[in-house]
Amino acid sequence: MTAREDDDKPAGETRDFLIAAQDAGARLDKWLAERLDGFTRSRLKALIEGGALERDGAVFDDPSWKIRAGERYRLTVPPLAPAAPRAEAIALDIRYEDADLVVVNKPAGLVVHPAAGNWTGTLVNALIAHCGDSLSGVGGVARPGIVHRLDKDTSGLIVVAKNDAAHQGLAAAFAGRDIERAYDAVVIGAPRPGVGTVDAPLARAAADRKKMTVVRDGDARPDARHAVTHYRITEAFGRGRARLPGDALASLVECRLETGRTHQIRVHMAHIGHPLIGDPVYGRGPGLAGLKPGDAAAERAIAALAAFRRQALHARVLGFVHPATGEPLRFEAAPPADFAALVAALRAL
Repeated sequence: MTAREDDDKPAGETRDFLIAAQDAGARLDKWLAERLDGFTRSRLKALIEGGALERDGAVFDDPSWKIRAGERYRLTVPPLAPAAPRAEAIALDIRYEDADLVVVNKPAGLVVHPAAGNWTGTLVNALIAHCGDSLSGVGGVARPGIVHRLDKDTSGLIVVAKNDAAHQGLAAAFAGRDIERAYDAVVIGAPRPGVGTVDAPLARAAADRKKMTVVRDGDARPDARHAVTHYRITEAFGRGRARLPGDALASLVECRLETGRTHQIRVHMAHIGHPLIGDPVYGRGPGLAGLKPGDAAAERAIAALAAFRRQALHARVLGFVHPATGEPLRFEAAPPADFAALVAALRAL
């Protein structure tokens, strides 16, 4: 093993692997676990998903990948301190808590768990301070209690397990699609029809592993994952200012997840031509075509758009059956102030 410096995380030790023909088809995390003493499969899974593995020189974060002959992997194992997050006194908006789980209304800007570039200041660090040693260990050293995730700049409700039994029960509910999840999104234009479903598989973009992309029909992508988003327009903005009669400059859309893939809503809405306002990865920039300076309402909307520095996405509803008691639980969190201010400015158009 050799030491290596990395701008995104503390120096760690590295292991290099070349996949032989006889190993092709094995699951990546399982294959690595069989070859690394002292590493559990769950630990390796957490390392891979946290950005510690490279394939042929690029970060690769899919632990379930079926390895292929000739692939070269480099695993960088961070020092123990960053891998075991520290407790940090970060204020939390807790909407529900018992001995088994905690539901948090996450603010935009808060990363859910430590990973490359964000070893501290995360939701996990805050939860360790709040819950002590009671968080579930199923998620791995770097992700105790984490059953599902929200993007850093997505606000809203997230549930965290406080013991392994609750973690396994919640994970089964997510896998079985027995979770109610509704998001509010502000998108450019207005989808047609106003109520619909986007059924389009997702995979990592070949050119940028940090981005997701829709896999087109006929593309041979073994890493493609089924993804379905149901949407409906709840409010349209600026119809009188749109370039075409009956169109809207922007709209508030409720998105309900049938599956929960990385960046799913962001990619699906962009795929149908209506990216989220403020999305730095899949969007079109902060402005809206059709807004002209000189009008008071337009000026306010232009200012609100310029001030909104994240994707306009909020996890408003979270519902599930309690994994221990069997009680149906449902939570709703109103969008935060920045989201509400954006909607108010657009509503005045």
